[in-house]
Parts: sequence; C-alpha cells; structure tokens
Amino acid sequence: MRSGMDPQRNIKAMRALVSEAADAGAHYVQTPEMTGALVRDRATLQTILKDEAGDPVVDAAARLAAERGIYLHIGSTAIGVAGGKVANRAFLFSPDGAIVARYDKIHMFDVDLDHGESWRESATYEAGRHAVVADLPFGRLGFAICYDVRFPRLFRDEAVAGATVLTVPAAFTRQTGEAHWHVLVRSRAIENGAFVIAAAQGGTHEDGRETYGHSLIVDPWGRVLAEAGHDAPAVIVAEIDGGAALRARQKVPNLRNQSAFDLEQIEIPEPAEARP
Repeated sequence: MRSGMDPQRNIKAMRALVSEAADAGAHYVQTPEMTGALVRDRATLQTILKDEAGDPVVDAAARLAAERGIYLHIGSTAIGVAGGKVANRAFLFSPDGAIVARYDKIHMFDVDLDHGESWRESATYEAGRHAVVADLPFGRLGFAICYDVRFPRLFRDEAVAGATVLTVPAAFTRQTGEAHWHVLVRSRAIENGAFVIAAAQGGTHEDGRETYGHSLIVDPWGRVLAEAGHDAPAVIVAEIDGGAALRARQKVPNLRNQSAFDLEQIEIPEPAEARP
C-alpha cells in the first residue's frame, strides 16, 4: 500500500487490494504496517485517532473478512490507548469477521539516520509486551511489525512455540530498506525454518516520508516465492505448503540443537613496556 493521512481513503485502497487478493484465491491476506494512516506529526495523528471500538479500519476490516470469507491480517493501524499514547496494533480477523488475535509492536524505532532523518516512535507509541502466535488452517502464525525484524529472539521464540509462518508487515524507510530489507526477511526465514510474509508500504507518502516497498513472501529455505519488485501498490500471492517448514527443520534442526551457554568476559591487561 501507499497509505496517506486520510483513513477513509486508505480503507478504500485496502478494500480494493484485499478484494484483488481474494479474487486471486487467497485464503489469508496481509496488509502493511500502518494501513489506516501514515502520519508523521503527533498532533495531526491525534485528530484522527480512535480507540479500538470506534476505529473505522477495524470495523471495515471485520466486514471485509466476513464478506470475502478470508483470514484478514491488518499489519497494523494506530489505536488510541490509555494515558494519551498510541498502540501500533496488528489485528487478525477470521472468515466470520471476528478478531481472533491482536499484537502490539514491541520494539520502537528510535533512530538517527543519515541526511538528518530521525525517528522517535517511543515519543508517541506504547511498546507492546507480549509475543503472539495463532493457529490457522495452514500453520501456526507468529506476529511482528517492521522494526521487530531486527530482533531475532522474537522470531525464534515464536518458532520454538510452533510458528511455521512468521509475519513482518512493515513501513521500512527507503534508506534502511535498500540496505537491509531482503537480507533481514530472508534471514528470519532461514534461521527459523519458517515462511515469512511481509507486506510493505511503498513510495512517497502524504506526510513526506519515503518507504521502500518490495513486499515479500519467503519460504523456509530462504527462497523468495513472491515479491512486489517496486514501491507501488500491488498484490502478491504464493502457495504456502504447511509441511515445508517441518521438512526444513528436519534438514537443519537448529531449533532443537540450540544450547544454553554463559558469556565469559575476559579483560586483557595492558602489555608491559617492551624491554630495551
């Protein structure tokens, strides 16, 4: 997607793209991080912010999942929570339109990039505290959002808990995406023997940010099954073989081979002065 600042326009775009995926035969559809609105300015965000019960994206997604009879994963949208903060929250809707899982982004994107680009998500968003997995007909799904992809432990814990499909809907900046997006997504798949599905925002948005695009579906061997090879709105589709993750984990059983260890820190003294 290329979400702007108006939730109603974004909902219209979401409906069109999700319907296109369903028409292509998809049973599970994922949208990117911040499907509802990409808004850099905190004050502007507050003017459109709703709690979960009143959020138009949540309502529209529930209706859409039921209309199309699909599992619909809203990669995330901004939800008002207590204390004036915001949750960067993902939702999974079942084919009857019910919310069956929620996940709040755990890791906040607080960084200073080159050329003066700076982000402080923690100034606006409340970090989540819980990893989440949910069972679907094609496998156990593990949740993450964008910057979470740089924290392998989250994905490892979900894989150890039985997740065979890991997700990382995102709004990666163009700068970091060009450098790291493919490597990170494929790495999370390879090291966990899992599919990774990563719907992404792409292009230049109303609030001035640039996102990388290149939505990906990667198999447990690290092969890219589908990619939007650009930053424009698009739909990609792939078949998910429920047994492929188990076969990959049999070939490379690193999940069960991992061992506990202690970290030893060695202080090396300054070398004595050399003798004449």
